[in-house]
Amino acid sequence: MLLYTYAMPMQHSLPAADAARRLGISLDTLRRWDRDGKIATERDSANRRLVPLAEVERLLGGGEQHLSARNRFGGVVASIEVEGLLAQVEIDVTEPARIVAVITRDSAEALGLAVGSSATGVVKATSVMVER
Repeated sequence: MLLYTYAMPMQHSLPAADAARRLGISLDTLRRWDRDGKIATERDSANRRLVPLAEVERLLGGGEQHLSARNRFGGVVASIEVEGLLAQVEIDVTEPARIVAVITRDSAEALGLAVGSSATGVVKATSVMVER
């Protein structure tokens, strides 16, 4: 019996829409960045924009999104409960995460915080969004 394996070719560039989605920006913003020279793009044979993966990684700063919101936790959808027009989505966090908090000096001292000590970061938000 012969077994055939098929290896997907390495993808070195993304279509503009996929790159914009991965960067967390709109396609219009990506086009504007291209015109302004803020992002390097290529063109395919049909003159469509392609963004090199290296360029996406550069803009993500090593894999993390450049957004003001730092409470982004990647994971796997564990459950979805649908009721009427709403869906509750539970995500099991699968990647390491770091939480950054700005608190008063008095609070840090009152908590006895020191590098290496254990602490819990509590994220307070008015909404949680899901991206894919």
